[in-house]
Amino acid sequence: MNAATRELQPFHLAFPVTSLEQARAFYGELLGCPEGRSSEHWVDFDFFGHQIVAHLAPQQATPHRNTVDGDDVPVPHFGVVLDMDAWEALAARLRAAGCDFVIAPHIRFRGQPGEQATMFLLDPCGNALEFKAFADRSQLFAT
Repeated sequence: MNAATRELQPFHLAFPVTSLEQARAFYGELLGCPEGRSSEHWVDFDFFGHQIVAHLAPQQATPHRNTVDGDDVPVPHFGVVLDMDAWEALAARLRAAGCDFVIAPHIRFRGQPGEQATMFLLDPCGNALEFKAFADRSQLFAT
C-alpha cells in the first residue's frame, strides 16, 4: 500500500529543549500549536495534527549538516508537509515575525521529480525544523 492510498496516522516525537518557557513561546505562540498535557519536565503540542513532546534536557548533541540540492541541511531535524497555501501563510508569518531562517523559504528540486517548497529554522533551544509543501502532493516520494 502506498502513501497516497492509506490514511495518514499521526506521528509522535519526543525531543530535547533547554527551556520549556521558550518551547511554549515558539511552538505555542509563534507556530500556533495548541498545548496538551504537561508537567514541570515536558510539554505536549499538537503539531499540525501530530503529537510532539518537548522534554527538558539542557544537554544535547551538536547537530550535523548534509548538502541537499545546494542547501546545508541541519541533521537531525523534523517538520511537517503542509499544503502550499498553508506553507506560504506560515512563511509569511515567520518572515513578519523576523524569524532567522537556517534555510530561507524557497523551491527545491525545481523542475525535477519531488519539486517542493522548503524552509528551515531553529527553535530557541537549537532544534532544527523543516516545513515543506508540494504543488503536487503525489511527488512526496518521487525519485
